[in-house]
Amino acid sequence: MNKNELISSVAERAGLSKVQAAEAVDAFISSIISTLTKGDDVRIPGFGSFEVSHRKATKGRNPSTGAEIQIPSRNVPKFSAGKSLKEAINGK
Repeated sequence: MNKNELISSVAERAGLSKVQAAEAVDAFISSIISTLTKGDDVRIPGFGSFEVSHRKATKGRNPSTGAEIQIPSRNVPKFSAGKSLKEAINGK
């Protein structure tokens, strides 16, 4: 499912126009990004949680030349599925 398909599904299930559903989906995504940018977690019971994980700087190798390179430290988003989501996917 891509973003347009998600918007159509939300519009149909919530009885909204596609424009209203698009605004809701965009607001949802923006809220999550804004919260993660501040370093806070987003927890949606039954669905899952979004959090920021920090990766340390490491050394790696350029696969084409074999030269050693420094990979900088960075923050990465992480999603953990909630119990209800896991159970729904596994047919329980």
